[in-house]
Amino acid sequence: MGKKKGPKYNQIIDAAVTVIAKHGYHQAQVAKIAREAGVADGTIYLYFKNKEDILTSLFEEKMGRFVETIRTKIESCQTVDEKFLLLMTTHFEQLEADKQLAIVTQLELRQSNTDLRLKINDILKGYLTLMDELITEGKESGYFDPELDNRLARQMIFGTLDEVVTNWVMKDCKYDLSALAKPLHQMLLGGFCKR
Repeated sequence: MGKKKGPKYNQIIDAAVTVIAKHGYHQAQVAKIAREAGVADGTIYLYFKNKEDILTSLFEEKMGRFVETIRTKIESCQTVDEKFLLLMTTHFEQLEADKQLAIVTQLELRQSNTDLRLKINDILKGYLTLMDELITEGKESGYFDPELDNRLARQMIFGTLDEVVTNWVMKDCKYDLSALAKPLHQMLLGGFCKR
């Protein structure tokens, strides 16, 4: 990634979150993002190729930090159970703390553009790999059923977290999202445990 970063880069990313959350991806012209960031239109092109590049970079930045945060936090956990609860809680807390980002990740990143979708899926791999590692650890430690299908389990966890956040965004972020982590954790992982 030969992308130059710095304060302006972050300013543009944060401005893009604000503008896309407010106007939607299709109405979020580069000029609007530049205005929000307090930079000249041309400055944006020093950092990004186009609007799509801003959107994928935004997701890459935020997702990268997000996975790092979770990895750091779970180092202090003893069991897979605790690690998953922390992952789910952190997933909800981070999006609850930044409602504009939640609108962007849950609604605006779901563009029909195949190219964009592939890039987003590629960026998601880091998060899915982390989930995979935890599922494998759960199987090896005898906490999960050894026959558990990693891919299905991962899809269930990510899909459920994702759907719960989308619902929260659609309901104008009106209720406590983080409070749902514990019941969700019990419900989901209960199905994965060794019978």
